[in-house]
Amino acid sequence: MRKTNFLTSIMFVFMMAITSKMNAQDKPQVVSKSHDTDMMVRIAEIEILPEYLEEYKAILKEESSASIEIEPGVICIFPMFQKESPTQIRLIEIYANKAAYQAHIQSPHFQHYKTATLKMVKSLKLVEMGTIDSESMHEIFKKLK
Repeated sequence: MRKTNFLTSIMFVFMMAITSKMNAQDKPQVVSKSHDTDMMVRIAEIEILPEYLEEYKAILKEESSASIEIEPGVICIFPMFQKESPTQIRLIEIYANKAAYQAHIQSPHFQHYKTATLKMVKSLKLVEMGTIDSESMHEIFKKLK
């Protein structure tokens, strides 16, 4: 059951990413299939100190929205929390490539997030991921219409 919920969450992340990447002609802007091997995918596992939870969530929401809207190489930053333990935050992060990630961590909105939340974070673990079936990602995006 948990595995199904996690996979559903990942599919939702991909759908949200493509929805937020619409241009003026309402055409999705996605990374081409030829660049899938360059994509950088990770899961950030973050524990927040309880007294800062609401403030942290507000800052994170602002940062993730800005990243998707402003940075073409940020495909997805999808924040979520564990229902059973709301201070346990998880982010699915997908970047077009490592250069896009490097540009992201230098951006003013990320720098603000990092400095403003430093005292709020109890623990942080970044888990680098690889795709098993990158072709399916493109099929998931097609279902958004």
